[in-house]
Amino acid sequence: MDLSSVPGRMRGWRTHGDGRLELEDLPVPRPADDEVLVRVIACGVCRTDLHVRDGDLAPHRSPVIPGHEVVGQVVATGARTVGSRPGDLVGIAWLRSTCGGCHWCRRGRENLCPDSSYTGWDHDGGYAEYAAAPEAYTYRLPADADAEQTAPLLCAGIIGYRALRRARVPAGGRLGIYGFGGSAHLTTQLALAEGAEVHVLTRDAAARHLALELGVASAAGAYEEPPVPLDSAIVFAPVGDLVPVALAALDQDGTVAVAGIHLSDIPGLDYQRHLFREKTLTSVTANTRADGEDLLRLARRHGVRATISPYPFERADAALEDLAHDRVHGAAVLRVGVVEGR
Repeated sequence: MDLSSVPGRMRGWRTHGDGRLELEDLPVPRPADDEVLVRVIACGVCRTDLHVRDGDLAPHRSPVIPGHEVVGQVVATGARTVGSRPGDLVGIAWLRSTCGGCHWCRRGRENLCPDSSYTGWDHDGGYAEYAAAPEAYTYRLPADADAEQTAPLLCAGIIGYRALRRARVPAGGRLGIYGFGGSAHLTTQLALAEGAEVHVLTRDAAARHLALELGVASAAGAYEEPPVPLDSAIVFAPVGDLVPVALAALDQDGTVAVAGIHLSDIPGLDYQRHLFREKTLTSVTANTRADGEDLLRLARRHGVRATISPYPFERADAALEDLAHDRVHGAAVLRVGVVEGR
């Protein structure tokens, strides 16, 4: 590991889970033997970062640097890394480690590993100039990848992809999307590319306009009825009130997938209206590395493009506040550094 060209200090944003985010002068992390040290180029701003900042997710590390949609260049490697080289462009996502030995890991369901850990929650993330991560949990990116475009794919894209699969959309089926932020607008593009008929339901007029620009069949208010019965639905908004609304909009044998890690309380359900006739309600828990590889490949194949609201690194706190108050169009991304060698 050669750290001679790496500075000893960096700027990073940290939170104690008390609703505040503060910019601090911090030591640059030193990578463990199985880790790579990455100079951050861009970091997406995810709603989960809000839950970490505000304590909606119980603190696992305090203080912690949020951020788990990280694109950067490798600047140093640990002694036991095998394929990474300085200058490689990589992505760091939410899932940071798993045990590899439990029955969930052995069954390919590492997202359910009881000993899993997460970037920006259990370990410092990408709201900083440098970040360290296990090599085995990073994503090798093409050298020509656009860092700001790629960053939202690393959580918003991956979780949306898993939610799409959990929603069991039949070929040519009718998919409802409830809430239309960073994850939903990426998932919509993928669903359309795969032949789904998409109906967006969201309170935000600008988001409805964006959805129609992307080619959805309809866009209406979050609590309105879609024009057709739905085969599947994904609830992206962290609003429990929308779960019975989405279930009521389903055709028989339909599925509602709830995509968020945090959700307000779900009201009581009426069995006949919301669940009978073999409707399914399911959640989405984190992701597997295979989900990430699949999503990155499909996004490149289908030309999935993020609508970006860029923020300078120094305004990370403002980016989170704008996200909290639904002032972000598409996906917010922090501009942290530049890609060397271009």
